[in-house]
Amino acid sequence: MPLLRPAPVLPSDSLLWPEAWARPAFRRTLLLGVGLLLALAAGIPHFFAFIQQRAGVVLPDPLLAALPAHDVSEPTFGLIYLGIGATLTYLLPRPALLLRCIWAYLLLHACRVLTLWLLPLDPPAGLLLLHDPLVDRFFYGGPAPVTKDLFFSGHTATMFLLALAVRPRGGRWALLLATLGVGALVLVQHTHYTYDVLAAPLFAAVSYWLAGKITSPATASPLSV
Repeated sequence: MPLLRPAPVLPSDSLLWPEAWARPAFRRTLLLGVGLLLALAAGIPHFFAFIQQRAGVVLPDPLLAALPAHDVSEPTFGLIYLGIGATLTYLLPRPALLLRCIWAYLLLHACRVLTLWLLPLDPPAGLLLLHDPLVDRFFYGGPAPVTKDLFFSGHTATMFLLALAVRPRGGRWALLLATLGVGALVLVQHTHYTYDVLAAPLFAAVSYWLAGKITSPATASPLSV
């Protein structure tokens, strides 16, 4: 599988911050991506309040019906934050890869807002709330917990996106295993339907591909443009 092999090294991968920042196209693309992410973060609490008030559909899910629910918040967020920390350590010295990941994350959440708006769902039976002090405080922040942010699983998709962003095979394998772990844990928590978890890698892959199309003009080698 191509995903399990080390990604090819592109000329832009060796781009360093002084050279990248000297490019107006890079600065514009980076600042626009960060600005849109901040705007999205500001609007997300209002959007979640909206979807939480809507009536939704409960989907049949034989796997969840056979799976006892347990609170596994701690290992879930342990994997997520370790994955984020390791990926940022790898990406921060590599501005081209960081730029692509920023845009991929933005597109991923734009897709998620769209699917949540189009597919009103009620949570699975036996749902146990995931407790994430950071996200709960700054993004979900309403008086009632958000339980209808279902299709697709943002936690699983984010982990898969991190795996796509890392070039070395060892790091990619570790993040893929962490993705499987997070996907399994949110099912044990009954936080998502099985369909939400299975769809997440597809949306992450499409977002990462589109982000490459958006950011490549800002990071391409001068000899290739």
